[in-house]
Amino acid sequence: MRVLIVGSGGREHTLAWALSRSPAVTRVDTAPGNAGTALVGENVPLAVNQVDDLLAFVQREGVGLTVIGPERPLIHDAIVSRFRAAAQRVYGPTAAAARLEGSKSFTDEFLARHGLSRKWFDVFDSPSPARDYVRQKGVPLVIKADGDAFGKGVKVCVTLAEAEDWIDRCLVQKEFGAAGERIVVEECLVGPECSVQVFTDGETILPMAPAQDYKRIGDNDTGPNTGGMGCYSPVPALDPETLDYILQQVIRTTVTKMAEEGSPVTGTLYAGAILTDHGPELLEYNCRFGDPETQVVIPRLESDLLEVLQACAEGRLSEVTPRWTDRRAVCVVVAAGGYPGDYEKGHPIVGLEEAEAAGALVFHAGTKSADGQVVTAGGRILGVTALGDSFAESRRTVYRALDHLHFEGAYWRTDIALRAEQAESR
Repeated sequence: MRVLIVGSGGREHTLAWALSRSPAVTRVDTAPGNAGTALVGENVPLAVNQVDDLLAFVQREGVGLTVIGPERPLIHDAIVSRFRAAAQRVYGPTAAAARLEGSKSFTDEFLARHGLSRKWFDVFDSPSPARDYVRQKGVPLVIKADGDAFGKGVKVCVTLAEAEDWIDRCLVQKEFGAAGERIVVEECLVGPECSVQVFTDGETILPMAPAQDYKRIGDNDTGPNTGGMGCYSPVPALDPETLDYILQQVIRTTVTKMAEEGSPVTGTLYAGAILTDHGPELLEYNCRFGDPETQVVIPRLESDLLEVLQACAEGRLSEVTPRWTDRRAVCVVVAAGGYPGDYEKGHPIVGLEEAEAAGALVFHAGTKSADGQVVTAGGRILGVTALGDSFAESRRTVYRALDHLHFEGAYWRTDIALRAEQAESR
């Protein structure tokens, strides 16, 4: 079978790498792809929002399955419904189901309606009542742009001045455009976070290996939020009973209730959870594979990824039982200097082959090929992953591999999975 992956990041390279290893896959195309996806298949010069052209490519080339990576074509371009209307097999949710990711207010109201969350929140589209609510509730609290703001529309406010400034940036200055025309102000929850993803066909759910990512740019969780600076799997802080609660009471109920309300969720449902002193709470839903979570979860999948994705797309997920390795996976993201602010592009990257020879899997994100060499082309450049029998072993391999990678301004955190290593050694 020929497969098309839509997207260009580290998540898409990981999926392309895994699918290229399937004996049933004859070719992997990625649109638009990056320098890494070109190593395991062919890149197609089409942007993720060129839905008509992507559909025409699939029909012309006889692609058997299309896998949607990023959220934008799911939320804004209704790509899944358009492919299904043309009788094309596609992995991902409809735009109606993707509201779980595309609208923070929709999700908070859905969770409250079905008793799936205990946190307080309110929704505002005008700055004055939002400021009044913030003063009434006090800090700390969290303010979120309601729509898709590329992971940058969330602010944990520890002072009233911060909260009022964020309200102004969203509702007055329109910093996030349409995504910030409405905001959600909600309770600030405290505790370790984890990512619990499942495959679902709208009825059956099959859990993936849990993971934990790092959003802050700096060591010890300092600095601004990013799209993710690293990740590890499994999660020592997530005990089996808590994981079962998240899967059965929260995720399964969400899938059931969304189907009952006419918007069945298909593809990947990603629960970003926080483990508070009062039990687990949902922070957010995503309706696609996480990034960089994919870079640690998919390498731990021992089963054929194509088999699982195809079963999801065909509504027969109950026939599949994925197998996962017990080995520990650690991914460290290599970012461009200045990220998540302004950064330069076009710097040559050296040491890619040496990093892989050191035992790592190097997944490309913001890269492209130019004049016969791989150069930087984004904010998050690479995701360097290693598997080991312990977190200590995985971390040693990752950081040994990172010593071989160089480009101007390269930056990475030095503490990814350190907590997991320490917890495992106790």
